[in-house]
Amino acid sequence: MDPALIPAPLNVPNLLRLHHLSPRKSLGQNFLVDNHALENVVNSAGIEPNDQVLEIGAGLGSLTRFLARAAQRVVAVEIDQHLLPVLKDVLSPENNVELIHGDILKLNPVELMQSSGYQVVANIPYYITSAIIRHLLEAEVKPSRLVLTIQKEVAQRICAPAGDLSLLALSVQVYGDPTIVAKIPAGAFYPPPNVDSAVIRVDLFPQPIIPIEQLETFFLMAKAGFGQKRKMLRKSLSGGLPIDSKQAEQLLMSCEIDPTRRAETLTLYEWKTLTQAYLDSQV
Repeated sequence: MDPALIPAPLNVPNLLRLHHLSPRKSLGQNFLVDNHALENVVNSAGIEPNDQVLEIGAGLGSLTRFLARAAQRVVAVEIDQHLLPVLKDVLSPENNVELIHGDILKLNPVELMQSSGYQVVANIPYYITSAIIRHLLEAEVKPSRLVLTIQKEVAQRICAPAGDLSLLALSVQVYGDPTIVAKIPAGAFYPPPNVDSAVIRVDLFPQPIIPIEQLETFFLMAKAGFGQKRKMLRKSLSGGLPIDSKQAEQLLMSCEIDPTRRAETLTLYEWKTLTQAYLDSQV
């Protein structure tokens, strides 16, 4: 990012004090305040001057100001109405920011962004990462890239290789290729969280690895498989799907998957084969 465009750091504790506000733990409000870290996030996104950016969780506007200096248009969504007066003041010099009050999971991306190909930049609580990605990727207007600041351990889980996959990793990797592009210490936030964070960049595929019409079944099967992750797949699948253990074993063997394996050992492409086989068996 051009050094001349970098805004001066915000005094977040002072801002909160002036507006009689405190960070809300229930909303995961740990505000990223370190200018170097904020610059890292923007650089990781590779934002071009003509790009459109959707920011989820604008907070107090620390990152929003950086995005506004780098992109053509920024749509900043914030769920906490108490932060809106602060945001309006902080962002008043930036004439290319549209501030939206609402829950991203209840907003239609078609109404927020003009066309597909925009970027999403967000500092979000990890527990809604999967839900946000599915919400955005199942919309008519889709992003081309996600840049998410989340807990470091969760970022590592998302980027895990085959053999150590989780349901969260599957739910991201089915849509795109995730990479950890930066690490952010707890001290870069106010208040500091109990863990360090990382920035992941997800470059999205033109189409999900699982065909769109099969995604619902894929997630149903994956949830069944990971629902009892310590059990062998023939047991966990029969426990979460309307099939018995014998049928689950036959299904797995038809895909050349050992029924005694566990869910985390399957590759995404094995899940794809398994999804197709299950759908075929239901015809």
